Amino acid sequence: MQQQLVYLYCVTEEEPKLKEVESLVDDLYSVYHKGLYGVAGKVEDSEFGEQNLKKNLADLEWIKAKASTHEKTIEGVMEDTCVIPFKFGTLFNTDGGLKAMLEVYEKEFKAILEKLENKQEWGLKIYCDMEKLKAGITNRETEILEIENEISSSSVGKAYFLKKKKAELIEQVVNEKINQYGRESFELLKELSSAARINRLLPREVTEREEDMILNSAFLVGNDNVHDFVGLADSLKTRHEDAGLLVDCTGPWPPYNFCGLPKQREHNG
Repeated sequence: MQQQLVYLYCVTEEEPKLKEVESLVDDLYSVYHKGLYGVAGKVEDSEFGEQNLKKNLADLEWIKAKASTHEKTIEGVMEDTCVIPFKFGTLFNTDGGLKAMLEVYEKEFKAILEKLENKQEWGLKIYCDMEKLKAGITNRETEILEIENEISSSSVGKAYFLKKKKAELIEQVVNEKINQYGRESFELLKELSSAARINRLLPREVTEREEDMILNSAFLVGNDNVHDFVGLADSLKTRHEDAGLLVDCTGPWPPYNFCGLPKQREHNG
């Protein structure tokens, strides 16, 4: 027989309704300990054992399928109750190991769940069509227009240096505008949130978009404020569209950004 491991999806304080997500994971169950439920499933050592997992993590199709199941399972559970989501591949040797972890972090987990109660995580990313933004700046900025006029009436040598100056000025204004748009959008949405954070920007290879990401942010929004939050995000989308900005607001998501989870070692217990 192959050895099985315990795979943890999330922790809740209310008994989770697992029938809603049974179709995603065949043997989903919950481990109860001191007022906390660990939503878990059994996985094979041949896939998730330490050495086998390292090998499988190099298989993009395998990761895509397993990570999708992981996220959908957590999202299904959180439709009915507040959850602390755990990262992909959080593993224990036995249910006893999972219970030991719930024992150690009982107070921390209950405090986190209290903070997350009646709130949702929403993400806001802003992408920029740099060429469209530069074109708008070139046509509107007085100082750039003045240099453009000067270039047309200058000698070849002087025109060369003026063009260089113009390019540097455009780059400077572009950076200023990007910072301004990102900062203002974040601050406006932050006012409707219980908590907010800015995450690192992702390269095009990850986003698979032609535009550059200029803001990657997450917000913890009270249920009563979600309608206003989404409405404000939609208005920002409309307001900045002509400048070459694409505002992408998504959610609700498992609240990874606002858990403050203690780091877990794999194969505990």
